[in-house]
Amino acid sequence: MHGMGGMAPPPSSTNGTMMMMHHKMMMHMTFYWGKEAEVLFNNWPGDRTGMYVLSLVFVFVMSVLVEVLSHTRFIKPGSNHVVAGLVQTLMHLLRVGLSNLVMLALMSFNGGVFLVAVFGHALGFLFFSRAFKKPLKDEGFDLPPMTC
Repeated sequence: MHGMGGMAPPPSSTNGTMMMMHHKMMMHMTFYWGKEAEVLFNNWPGDRTGMYVLSLVFVFVMSVLVEVLSHTRFIKPGSNHVVAGLVQTLMHLLRVGLSNLVMLALMSFNGGVFLVAVFGHALGFLFFSRAFKKPLKDEGFDLPPMTC
């Protein structure tokens, strides 16, 4: 059996029947409604309503944080360029990481997860964009807009 490198041996047979472990795994490929979902982690939130609500809150908060990082100024003008560059890089890392986690949560194809992600981005944009702030003469943000 040369060339099989790290492959497991075939399942053994007992009394002529194959002994195999069967997993019941269902992955949705279209949007569906319901609390039986897997969001980000294996068996999370499971089939408990409270954990499903917690996963929705988690996705919502991550979506809002993406908008906070995109529309807030953390670096003061005139700051040390090296420190400002490091802070900007850290903020970019957080924004990209959170955005990708939201995207992975959306891949559960759960309608509730989709809605809270969209509403989280919308609410974050509303509160942290110019809607409730008086625009300054030079209002640049620390991070450029995200592009797909």
